[in-house]
Amino acid sequence: MKAYVKITARLLADIRQDLERPHAFAYERVGFMTAGVTTDGNGRLFVLVRDYHPVADGDYVRNPRAGASIGAEAMRKGLQLAYKGRGALLHIHTHGGRGRPAFSGIDLESAAEFVPGFFNVVPQVPHGLIVLSDNSARGLIWMNAGKKPAYVEEFIQVGAPYARFGGAA
Repeated sequence: MKAYVKITARLLADIRQDLERPHAFAYERVGFMTAGVTTDGNGRLFVLVRDYHPVADGDYVRNPRAGASIGAEAMRKGLQLAYKGRGALLHIHTHGGRGRPAFSGIDLESAAEFVPGFFNVVPQVPHGLIVLSDNSARGLIWMNAGKKPAYVEEFIQVGAPYARFGGAA
């Protein structure tokens, strides 16, 4: 199944702006998006982003191996959001720059540990990880806790202006 992420232009701009805020010791910001999920019957999964929730300043933890690390309290808050809305939970951050971003080794390593845990709270929908640049994105979607993730095929910005960007290629 190929996954597509749809998000409004306004929400995407707000997320990018929030993720650029400085933090006292973390080199990057992170947040969570909640989303609805639907399929079209032709092997396409659409992840429809509803909301964005930044991680609170006090929920970051010092970690010399990562640009940003968040503690158990941040994860608990994110999981509560997903549980409340019975939706997908997507961890998001930015690497800045232009063009399609790449996940760092620590991004992939840590996501392989924490994203499957999202299924313990909301098992019926996929969950994932997204990294932004200033004009593109890349994402991974887990269909369930026991399977390897698949790259998001494409990101679709809805509203004005409409745009397609990022993805797997």
